[in-house]
Amino acid sequence: MKYCSEQGCKNLITYGRYCEDHKRRNKKKVVYSKNKSFYNTQAWKDLKSFCYQRDKGCCQRCNKFVFGKRAHHHHIVPIQIDPSLKLDPDNIMTLCNKCHPIVEAETMEKYNQKPKFDWKL
Repeated sequence: MKYCSEQGCKNLITYGRYCEDHKRRNKKKVVYSKNKSFYNTQAWKDLKSFCYQRDKGCCQRCNKFVFGKRAHHHHIVPIQIDPSLKLDPDNIMTLCNKCHPIVEAETMEKYNQKPKFDWKL
């Protein structure tokens, strides 16, 4: 038996780090995409692979090499604007995780769409 890891808690526990009062809850992952089913298709996965190879794994904004799963793929013309371009390789660009929000904001501004998040700190 040992004490709960929560600061100041005197409850004894037999396993884990925290007692039932302080046990950490798993957060549900929230997917913000309305096109979630599209992003799970084999066609999209094949297109991402093609675009990654075409761009030689480099971010198209900062030209930094991005390792496989860390690469983001951005639709130049958003799917909401023109759904027919969602599988067009000329409409997809490979980006790093730092450049993708910047390019996303520029795209939203260009098409006068409301941004997904309002980052006012």
